Amino acid sequence: MDISRYLAEEGKKIDLTQWSTTCDVDIDKKKVKGELLDQTISEMQDLQEKLCADNHYGLIIVLQAMDAAGKDGTVKHVFAHLNPAGVKVHSFKKPSSEELDHDYMWRINKALPGRGEIGIFNRSHYEEVVVARIHNLIKSDGMPEKLVRKDIWETRYRQICDWERYLSENGFPMVKIFLHLSKDEQKKRLIDRILTQQKNWKFDMSDIEERQYWNRYQKVYGEVLSATSTKYAPWYIVPADDKWYTRYVVAQIVLKELKAINPKFPKLSPEVEKQLARFRQLLKEVDIKDLKSIKNAIDEQKVK
Repeated sequence: MDISRYLAEEGKKIDLTQWSTTCDVDIDKKKVKGELLDQTISEMQDLQEKLCADNHYGLIIVLQAMDAAGKDGTVKHVFAHLNPAGVKVHSFKKPSSEELDHDYMWRINKALPGRGEIGIFNRSHYEEVVVARIHNLIKSDGMPEKLVRKDIWETRYRQICDWERYLSENGFPMVKIFLHLSKDEQKKRLIDRILTQQKNWKFDMSDIEERQYWNRYQKVYGEVLSATSTKYAPWYIVPADDKWYTRYVVAQIVLKELKAINPKFPKLSPEVEKQLARFRQLLKEVDIKDLKSIKNAIDEQKVK
């Protein structure tokens, strides 16, 4: 699948009204749900195992979106099939008082994955240049007043890009995915949360209140995507109205990033290779019932 159609090119001005929110390619829904998504996840599983064994790179996946765009569902349907021992999912909520007593990247740094791991950010540091901007939260974040200048957002864009470059240059590449939802589809999903008992727990009055800022969010997100999509930490703008397609595209993006890392199983030392060869030969010649028997057989036969 060619996912380049959803790539926000570095330096290109982004107008979200010009980007599709629905499946915009000729592809069979049943085939995606019944075959293609499973195949993609299977390839992801193989590469994740190598990523973990190699233990040199860590992959960071950022999910940003408007409310009800499907971030949680994407995590569940795309990443739940990976080895949980090698996946860290962190959902960023409203900053706590402790977090506000530190710089805005402090809590993000604490959530970074280790080498050999995949870290998934459900919302991220980009809340600090979107929500904080729309609701003018910068003045209540404890920032020294003299540092809250007119160019504060451009300054943060630069800081974020520098930080993402730093991570990439230290073996932690990042891919950022914006789930692009239409206002009408958001309305349908919010109403569904009200009417469907099993989804009532998802309902939050703030989701309704935030709709009044829809146009402002679209404009600010467009500016953020334009300013922070880079070759080392690109943004992808993925249609989010059709959940089945969203999940497939996200899986394809992650697969592409894993292939770019190209992890390998560690190469064994000549000494270990020699030992394994001895054990293989011994297993053919001796009735081995347990690991202790191997050692006894080696001692008896003086296998070297």
